[in-house]
Amino acid sequence: MISSIPLLALVLLCGTGWALHAVLQKKRRSTSFRDHGPGKQHGAGKETALTVNPVAADFEWETTEPQKYRPFKPIYYITMALRSSTPSDLIAIDSNYLSRIQLRQGLIRDHARHVVGCLPSGADAVRETYSYIQNFLLARYPTLFSPDGEKRQFRNHVTGQSLPLGLPENQDPVGTLRLLGDTVEDDLFLLHATPEGHLCVAFLCCFPSGFDPAEKIGKVLKDIHGPVPSYEKIGASMERFFSRLEVGKSVTRNNWSVNMTPELYNVSGNHVLEGDAYKEDIDVDISKAHIRVELQTLTRLPKTQAILFSFKTYLYPVTEIKADGLGPEVAGAIEGLPRGNAPGMWKYKGGVRWGKSVCAYLRS
Repeated sequence: MISSIPLLALVLLCGTGWALHAVLQKKRRSTSFRDHGPGKQHGAGKETALTVNPVAADFEWETTEPQKYRPFKPIYYITMALRSSTPSDLIAIDSNYLSRIQLRQGLIRDHARHVVGCLPSGADAVRETYSYIQNFLLARYPTLFSPDGEKRQFRNHVTGQSLPLGLPENQDPVGTLRLLGDTVEDDLFLLHATPEGHLCVAFLCCFPSGFDPAEKIGKVLKDIHGPVPSYEKIGASMERFFSRLEVGKSVTRNNWSVNMTPELYNVSGNHVLEGDAYKEDIDVDISKAHIRVELQTLTRLPKTQAILFSFKTYLYPVTEIKADGLGPEVAGAIEGLPRGNAPGMWKYKGGVRWGKSVCAYLRS
């Protein structure tokens, strides 16, 4: 979920950059991202101010626990279930940050074909995303990231890396996505509106859950979601919403599932697709089982008007869920998968394999 707008980091490139950055840290003022470029639609026709509030002055990423999302319902209904968000909430950094960035770097090195890609038509949106995210991080987390205007570098004080500040010159879009993979743990998909629907033109996805991200590029939403049971019930609504989404009015939603391992990179196996062979009611190793919750965010980029679909993945051990007293609630949500308007979710999410074992544990 920006090259033409002088965001905070670009202002900081001026001779007063470091002084202004110090003032930001001292006074903790909110920062406005502004688009002065020629407008097209969705709020880009006027000057667009996107306010990003810095985190608290005493923010420490090492001691910041990951958010606990509990999006469990007794009966599963396939809906968009969107919630309004703000530009300040685009990326959350917590105690998992460094280990996940290191994991992503290895995945990009070893599985590049599966985790990063771009069509020629997506190059401009990738470069805009690079600037947009860099400038967000400078405004939101000024103690973790800083600019060096003289050297035109973006410094990450957690990883110790320095990356090009602003748009990388002569940098191919896949290389730009790799740099983003060194910087944020969120997975990113970029989509363009076309007469056939919103088309995936680029992706950086290191933490897929049972699908190969490389198979999604060049496809529109209905084809991307082809294996999802009952997607046709929300497909048209999703296309309409994507078309109406305005700059500065981001939305979020949660998606949850049960994984039999804590592995974040999984291009197959989590889902049961049509024609797959599988065993029912397997005996699950509860010590390895996790609830996976994605916080998905939709953001429109001001210049290219591309949709940035981003998501941060949270893994909660099933043992932790039970210890928190949520065993019966989550067991009920698992058993509610086949009872709503998308009964195929029970099989698709793998409930036919792990449902009985996990529910028995949660209720024990």
